[in-house]
Amino acid sequence: MTQQQGRLIAIASGKGGVGKTWLAVTLAQAMSHAGRSVLLADGDVGLANVDVQLGLRPELDMVAVLAGRATLAEAVLHHAGGFDVLPGRSGSGSFGALSDAAMERLTALLAEARLHWDVVLLDLGAGVDPGTRRLAALADTLLVVTTPEPTALTDAYAVLKLHGRDRPDGDARIVVNQARDQPAGKRAAATLRRAAAQFLDRDIPLAAILRLDERVPEAISRQTPLLTRHPTSPAGEDVEALARRLTA
Repeated sequence: MTQQQGRLIAIASGKGGVGKTWLAVTLAQAMSHAGRSVLLADGDVGLANVDVQLGLRPELDMVAVLAGRATLAEAVLHHAGGFDVLPGRSGSGSFGALSDAAMERLTALLAEARLHWDVVLLDLGAGVDPGTRRLAALADTLLVVTTPEPTALTDAYAVLKLHGRDRPDGDARIVVNQARDQPAGKRAAATLRRAAAQFLDRDIPLAAILRLDERVPEAISRQTPLLTRHPTSPAGEDVEALARRLTA
């Protein structure tokens, strides 16, 4: 009997500063609350910061696994929030600089992870370098994070455009973060969806609107997941609703 594979969900953004890593962390905890075993893998090798947001001090990381100096099990850390973490390594260059052989090892590593966890959340680096694009194309679902700011929407459109080339049949969805309210988030999403429909001939669904919430930066500064520090916060409720939709 073939072992069932877990779901690979990649989280991408066209630019930094839109809350991509915060969403990855919060979604990992929310999905674990929904009864799923979750591995949060930091795919932003050059600027890895999942461990920083969580206050972790890893001795081993994804780069050590790819180099054969550690196994996946040895590098994974369990967080008190209920999910596991495979740290990246900051300052080691981007996936765009990885050789084809290294990228194949990374692909194999993600395939291995999917055999052991219900969900593998891959926090991609911001931007559209070739390595990041290849990883995005591997995902069962790609969540593209933007804010209502025009530059963020433009960069998110670039991610969707290239993902459409790399994975024409791929499941890409929009997440609008830091929205003043639901109507503002819906307007931002509608702008992006119209552009994708008109110029890319793609119908990109809206996955979630995450409200602007002053508790988010406070939790990040405390290196504590939002759902641990402020379990009933508006943004936390929005991410939990997203987790329910993704796990339904």
